[in-house]
Amino acid sequence: MRRTPLRLLGRLSAAAVAALVTAGLLTSSPEPPGPVSAVPVAASESTATVFYYTKTRNWSAYKLHYAPDGGSWTTVPGVAMEAACTDWVKQTVSLGSATGLAATFNNGSGVWDNNAGKNYALGTGSITVKDGVVAHSDPCSDTGAEPGEAHTASVYYSTATVGWTTTNLHYQPAGGTWTTVPGVGMEAACTGWVRKSVDLGTATSMQATFNNGNGVWDNNNGTDYTVPDGLSTVKAGKVTADATEPCATAAPDTEAPTAPTKVSASADGVSVVVTWDPSTDDRGVTKYQVTRTGGTKGTVVTDVGSTVFSDTGLEAKTAYGYTVKAVDAAGNVSAASAAATATTGEKPTAPASGKPLGTDPRKDPIYFVLTARFNDGDSSNNRGGNQHEKSGNAANDDPMFRGDFKGLVEKLDYIKGLGMSAVWITPVVLNRSDYDYHGYHGYDFYEVDSRLESAGASYQDLIDAAHAKGMKIYQDVVYNHSSRWGAKGLFTPTVYGVRDTQWSWYYDERNEGFEYDGLTVETKSGKSYYNGDLWSTAEPSGNTCVNWGTPTQYTSPEGYRIYNCQWPNPTSGMFPKAYYHNCWIGNWEGEDSRSCWLHDDLADFNTESAPVQNYLIGAYNKYIDMGVDGFRVDTAVHIPRTTWNRRFLPAIQERVTQQFGAEAAKNFFVFGEVAAFVNDKWNRGSVNHSAQFYTWKERKEYSADDEKAALEMYDYEQQQGTGSQPTSTNAFLNGNSYHAPDHSKFSGMNVIDMRMHMNFGDANNAYSNGKDSDDSYNDATYNVVYVDSHDYGPNKSSERYAGGTDAWAENMSLMWTFRGIPTLYYGSEIEFQAGKKIDCGPTCPLATTGRAYFGDQVAGSVTAPDFGTVSSATGAVADTLAKPLVKHVQRLNQIRRALPALQMGQYSTEGITGSMAYKRRYTDAASGTDSFALVTVTGSATYTGIPNGTYKDAVTGDTAVVTGGTLSVAAPGKGNLRVYVLDLGGRNAAPGKIGTAGAYLK
Repeated sequence: MRRTPLRLLGRLSAAAVAALVTAGLLTSSPEPPGPVSAVPVAASESTATVFYYTKTRNWSAYKLHYAPDGGSWTTVPGVAMEAACTDWVKQTVSLGSATGLAATFNNGSGVWDNNAGKNYALGTGSITVKDGVVAHSDPCSDTGAEPGEAHTASVYYSTATVGWTTTNLHYQPAGGTWTTVPGVGMEAACTGWVRKSVDLGTATSMQATFNNGNGVWDNNNGTDYTVPDGLSTVKAGKVTADATEPCATAAPDTEAPTAPTKVSASADGVSVVVTWDPSTDDRGVTKYQVTRTGGTKGTVVTDVGSTVFSDTGLEAKTAYGYTVKAVDAAGNVSAASAAATATTGEKPTAPASGKPLGTDPRKDPIYFVLTARFNDGDSSNNRGGNQHEKSGNAANDDPMFRGDFKGLVEKLDYIKGLGMSAVWITPVVLNRSDYDYHGYHGYDFYEVDSRLESAGASYQDLIDAAHAKGMKIYQDVVYNHSSRWGAKGLFTPTVYGVRDTQWSWYYDERNEGFEYDGLTVETKSGKSYYNGDLWSTAEPSGNTCVNWGTPTQYTSPEGYRIYNCQWPNPTSGMFPKAYYHNCWIGNWEGEDSRSCWLHDDLADFNTESAPVQNYLIGAYNKYIDMGVDGFRVDTAVHIPRTTWNRRFLPAIQERVTQQFGAEAAKNFFVFGEVAAFVNDKWNRGSVNHSAQFYTWKERKEYSADDEKAALEMYDYEQQQGTGSQPTSTNAFLNGNSYHAPDHSKFSGMNVIDMRMHMNFGDANNAYSNGKDSDDSYNDATYNVVYVDSHDYGPNKSSERYAGGTDAWAENMSLMWTFRGIPTLYYGSEIEFQAGKKIDCGPTCPLATTGRAYFGDQVAGSVTAPDFGTVSSATGAVADTLAKPLVKHVQRLNQIRRALPALQMGQYSTEGITGSMAYKRRYTDAASGTDSFALVTVTGSATYTGIPNGTYKDAVTGDTAVVTGGTLSVAAPGKGNLRVYVLDLGGRNAAPGKIGTAGAYLK
């Protein structure tokens, strides 16, 4: 937990220092504590150093026009940026109490980059903006010494917060020894700052404390400061790594353009008014031409007075400035007036931001949708791709990208009517692949795929609409890989593309001016394959791909000759090792499964590389800031646990805490796909590849180098074996009593219950396997439980579950009452596409698969005033809502929502007979909640050693009085269940019968 830093103004009096010493915030101890095991998280200053990439602009000057969050914009054109390093300029801005800023860039003469009209949303610290992509890093910092080379830490310490006249730095390089007390003297840097450079040798960081030489210490509240190599600042208890020189002064802005004589411009965000006095124009110019810079252009020509040039309807892609030029009587632009430019001061709209609901995720059953296949609200963003005909989708008028956010918003009441209060959606980032509708081929991780958004139905609109209904949005995220075409802003390869008689159908003509956005058709060839910026027959400068463009022995399925470097792959030399792994997986349970490619269209990130980490952390911070409620993590097992635990999981927690507070961070739900397709507790004996392994923190220290640490951890844990892994009682009752769970060793990642998933061919089998593993998770009450998904059915079946309606009802009865969070793949409530192959790629129509379009089933209107309750429905959706399993799910949700024991309770089978029978309890002293329930699914059960008292069945309303600690319950039947709730009176009174009897719950 991060303590709130102490902030002081001016010099401290002796009495004040003494008070701080007494409070423990400063210490007069002659020796600060040594190194600690828990490294404090570095906090960001309320400043941002913005780096802008110049190579693709080649402007003569660069201006940063910005507004701190909640603040005002700078005066147009903004402040001058200064040279930083090759291809980069920078500017450091003070944000005050703001945690970010909106920004645009311009050349000082009317040419703008405002992120395609949306502005750039930036945070704090070091931020790069390159070709439309925002990332968190310092492109000009020393990349670090190679092993064996010397490292240097340059430390700036703020004396304004302590008021010392002399300051000493007492330090210990990592792995070294502490300096002699009081340390080394620091030299004056500028007002309020002192500095010192320290040779760290081969170490990459040091522990540090500061003192005034007279026994008063700042040792970070007893935990010491961890200072890395490079330039760092320490101010008010915060370390900022890779910081900007605090004593540097920004270059004066001497390049601000002014409006030309007799021409002025103003704006209100909708239009620009240009006025002049032609009667006094000494050049005899009587007309003016007004052109909006960027995108579609418009012109107004007149010879007197003033005119309004409306912005309405223009597609301003790159700028919001206007150019005003004088035109002579013949309509020619006057050379003398070529520089007559006025840039408007219109204030760009600040990006909307949401806020997560922040409640315990165990309360919220999850409905999982493939957004592009769920419901089509806007046909204008539908796209079929270059596999549209080949797949057979064209014949069905069923493009792969069909559903969208608008369609999902329109059917939130359907999902709410089922009783589901969380929606897990497939990845939203801009994808790039031949068949990418499902979202797992990320190309621009900082951009929402335009094939999902519509006017009035952006991703932010979806989040806000769900929250307005009390529903959460869980975003599927991918850290392991990008599309085969790389990741925009990190690395994108150029590939060989010959448009011969065989391949012209596939390749667009090379178009240097085209930029892929997933939606726009490449105009030069007029096709819909969106790839005119990728291909080249000429070997690119700096090419590293082996045997560029030479034919191989291989052919495509159509029999077309395949060329070297035609498609990216890890062994071609096309991908730099700093960003991508360069090998194929050979063993799915081996170490190489975390460091090699899974498939030829999933380029495997080098997640142990700092640039990759910064790119991904910066990208997903964007979606955290939008207010999503959690992340489902794709292919989590293919990234080392050390990397999750060191980098990505702490970054998520820090960002949510920063934006929304500690309680929201506690309930921000991260659940990983650790794919273990086996029926045993540990995945073929490999602890590193088992789901529960990822719920734990590391047990020992490893190398500071992430790549080395991953190997060390893998070897160490494999040697420890399955019998020496940590265990937990967090999911289990202590007799009949709930106990406070211990999450001190929790990694921050929960998981999908792969073992139950694999065994759900039979509910009793899934139950037995699930509870057998529960002591090896940090807390199995957070496990996400489903029968089938967009990938597999039980037993690694490639078909959607087809066990029959009774079996589905039984599975649901178990999932909604056993520990964990019940999750339903879209359509399972009506056995949609039961038995159909889940995924066959473009070799068959989507309509014949488990990923078929669902919108026809929910056509019409539906209104849900509460979870599990529908007040009105018309059309096809009314028929869908009348299905027996829908009624079953609705009532299960009503029962679960009413009983905290079923949502968050621990469980036990002690003293119970019955095949699927258990007791659950949840107790919370703060709220006065105490909920105790006895559950049996399908079969009979006898409970012994239970508390005496009155029990009421939530399914039938039956009342049973227990006096001798024993209760026997008759078998309710297939898919049915009994939930006897102990009546504890008051707010913990048993509710009795909940809902209306149906085909199964009766």
